[in-house]
Amino acid sequence: MPDTQALDEDVSVFDYIIVGAGAAGCVVANRLSEDPTVTVCLIEAGPPDNNLFIKMPAGFIKMVGNPRYTWNFQTQPTALTGDRPIDLLQGRTLGGGTSINGMAFNRGQAQDFDEWAAAGNAGWGYKDLLPLFMDLENREGGDPLVRGTKGPLPITDVRWDDPLCSAFIDGVVECGTARNADTNGQRQEGVSFSQVNIKDGRRVSSSSAFLQPVLHRKNLHVLTDTLATRVLMQGKEALGVTLQRNERCFSLMARREVILSAGAINTPRLLQVSGIGDKNLLEKIGVKLVHHLVGVGQNLQDHYMVQIVARGKNFTSINQLARGPGLLWQGLLWVLKKPSLLGLPVALVHYFMRSGLSQGDADIQGIFTPASHMTGSDGQLDEYAGMTCAVWQHRPLSRGFVAAVSDCVHDVPLVQPNYLAHAFDRQVLLEACKKVRAILASQAMRPYFESELAPGSEISSDEQWFDFVCKTGSTVFHPVGTARMGPASDAGSVVDDTLRVHGVTRLRVIDASIMPNLTSANTAAATMVIGEKGARMILSAQAPTNADNSSVAQLPIERVAL
Repeated sequence: MPDTQALDEDVSVFDYIIVGAGAAGCVVANRLSEDPTVTVCLIEAGPPDNNLFIKMPAGFIKMVGNPRYTWNFQTQPTALTGDRPIDLLQGRTLGGGTSINGMAFNRGQAQDFDEWAAAGNAGWGYKDLLPLFMDLENREGGDPLVRGTKGPLPITDVRWDDPLCSAFIDGVVECGTARNADTNGQRQEGVSFSQVNIKDGRRVSSSSAFLQPVLHRKNLHVLTDTLATRVLMQGKEALGVTLQRNERCFSLMARREVILSAGAINTPRLLQVSGIGDKNLLEKIGVKLVHHLVGVGQNLQDHYMVQIVARGKNFTSINQLARGPGLLWQGLLWVLKKPSLLGLPVALVHYFMRSGLSQGDADIQGIFTPASHMTGSDGQLDEYAGMTCAVWQHRPLSRGFVAAVSDCVHDVPLVQPNYLAHAFDRQVLLEACKKVRAILASQAMRPYFESELAPGSEISSDEQWFDFVCKTGSTVFHPVGTARMGPASDAGSVVDDTLRVHGVTRLRVIDASIMPNLTSANTAAATMVIGEKGARMILSAQAPTNADNSSVAQLPIERVAL
């Protein structure tokens, strides 16, 4: 089955055009194309997802930063990041981020979604979204009241017979955080082996779960290596999109709606170059104003991560297993769909803890893996036994922005999350780092912990810790919020609670950019649910197929055959 279907000369008009085949876009394409009477075109700027390293979970290290499969954005440097830009990569292939990420499946806490609803977004509370999470899930075990077992998205537990991981979990418990068999269940706080989107040692992405099974549908067209350069507007009505493939530019028209699912950086940039955004910015970059929406590109949020690295003893880490003949053996096991380090995710253990500075459930998330990378080696593993703990604050208060720099989507936008700008974020992250150090020093870890390599035992004061955090921290690649959902009375919101863009017609945003607040989790799970809910809202409001499309019909359309 081809990843890209050719367009015939008579199909340059579709009922729905979806820009972006990521976590949400693949779900939307699946659901909308269930109706054989409508036509759907899904547009992806990157290539098909048939690279072996996408299917292989450990291939993550080969895909990150590869410009063929990732948008290699960088944040603007600040003093709070040690005057460093930080790579904020986004997926650029079918499946988007779910094809290159760490495969963790974490929904987030009920409070996250209840706050979305409380901000004026009807139908977005936890009880509203829980059935959608359950419909998507194919979970091994779990509480049947809150976990789904029949959905298209497999969710498995990491299984790795490793004494260090078990000791680390014991150390977390020793330091006051209980075991939790299901951190996606009734409560999140706790420690366990990671829940991941992996089946039989193969990555399960939004593409492989939702898109690939329906590529046979004749009403679904998927264009890869095709960049959306502008939303075509007539007055304040979205009519279609302009596209570029190789050196060729052309347009496609939508009878019903244009749907932007390009992610929290590309979606606001595309809106801005299409004339929808803050009029002051648009004037500055030479874009004709279509509709003034000050919130486009604002409210950027992301998780800022700190890694604490240690040298170990009395165990064999991934560092040793991934070398020489041992790696060949692991490759054979992976081909045979046996337990193999090539089938492991980025993080083997997840822990959700309380800093003591916030009310409610956990406000800190961390991951642990029995591996470590050489400093400045661009992914090369250390030769000795190593371990890495990463930790971040769940819901930062710092806010930033995304801003186009010209009227051309080829020009890299300004991306500024303003990491650590809020004092509370700094306090929580310092507490998180100290808690990780205590876990490594626990009685349970004593047989395996040799020394702390980063930041090192000489770092002890808050000032020293903060200097380390600023100079070495990075992202967990969870940008959200730049087309925030909210009522029209909320001047900073971009879409309403049906995900329609305020002030224009036939244009929706369905991706992580609509999140009012960052979830207490990795963002892939919530983004797929946004795709599911968005598609259901479209279907429930779907006009008859003979709806008036006079605006589209009056425009000249270039017939294309790709």
